[in-house]
Amino acid sequence: MMANINDYKKNIIPFYKPANFIVNKAKGSLVWDKNNKKYIDFTAGIAVTNLGHNNKELIKIMNEQSKKLWHLSPLYINQPAIDLSKKLCKNTFANKVYFCNSGAESVESAIKVARKYTSSFNKKKSEIISFTSSFHGRTMTSISLANSKDLTEGFAPLLKGIKQHKYNQVHDLEKLFSENTSAVILELVQWHDGIIKADQKFLNEIKRLSKKYKSLIIIDEVQSGIGRTGSFFAYEQFNIKPDILCFAKGIANGFPIGGILTTEKISKKMSYGAHGTTFGGGPLACAIGSRVVDLISKKKLLNGVIKKEAIFIDKLESFNKEHNCFEEIKSAGLWISIHFDKKRTSIDVDDLIKKCHESGLMILKANKTSVRFSPSLIIENSLIDSGIKIFNKTVLSLLK
Repeated sequence: MMANINDYKKNIIPFYKPANFIVNKAKGSLVWDKNNKKYIDFTAGIAVTNLGHNNKELIKIMNEQSKKLWHLSPLYINQPAIDLSKKLCKNTFANKVYFCNSGAESVESAIKVARKYTSSFNKKKSEIISFTSSFHGRTMTSISLANSKDLTEGFAPLLKGIKQHKYNQVHDLEKLFSENTSAVILELVQWHDGIIKADQKFLNEIKRLSKKYKSLIIIDEVQSGIGRTGSFFAYEQFNIKPDILCFAKGIANGFPIGGILTTEKISKKMSYGAHGTTFGGGPLACAIGSRVVDLISKKKLLNGVIKKEAIFIDKLESFNKEHNCFEEIKSAGLWISIHFDKKRTSIDVDDLIKKCHESGLMILKANKTSVRFSPSLIIENSLIDSGIKIFNKTVLSLLK
């Protein structure tokens, strides 16, 4: 018996407002609904299926591992977890890894590890500094870090010991720091309100103040990591090295896994039982993740991200040059946001997304005046062309 939209509404808590169709299958950057209607996917599961849906190499790995071992718990060692941890350390600043199951969980882990470490030499050193317009997930800790009304309303009281400053603003930043500051957490590329990159002067001040007050730097790369911006992790493009890095989303191409990367120095202050998760570092997820790292860390693929970014931007800018309806087009690799000029157009973003769906294109909402693209990192150029044509045509229909 085929499910329908009413079944979804009847049985599932309405934390999300999904599109008005039921997805049946997918391949690469194409998706089909239960009525066999085809869609070009410019979302990749919100920056997750970086190697496309149902990737052949990953299916092979999953099938092989599923015949050996699915789950044990962290109380027992499995080989895929060892393999993935070695590859992550080889490709990054880190020499220690912790595996969990999602991005929000990795942020929770990072905050706990930071406080555990800094409290080892100052019991009061527990304050966290975060920034406006950030997004770190939807758990109590992560919404406390963002502290935006759309995420926190109805969930008070929030986590204590968090101070917030305006993103990219150097002025008065030091006023938030003290001897009790445990860590600063930030995204190098914000996405919640469209693509916003960290300014280097801002990062330099964070580095200076963190060193002065002996605080840690936590970089949340849940979305920007695993090739999304054209490097394996985005921090490689900025003059900054984290003490703790959060990762998830693209690491296993849709199979749930997340984690943090850190150093031996910080790791030494952790203790048995201080933190953990039943499903973290599972053999099936880690086996897939290990192959993802092999594929995405290749220079050819990462260079391809930058080339495909240029194709997107060129097509969008050409359209805007003729129709003058976008206020701004921002990008960081294959992470693109289009901001509509409200003085020149009254386009309703929700309506735009709905009509794109009707025309066979999947895109994401950023905020009330902008949309986002986060396609597969290996999306075919022909699908970029076809998808942009649908998007531009849909925008034009709403301008009339």
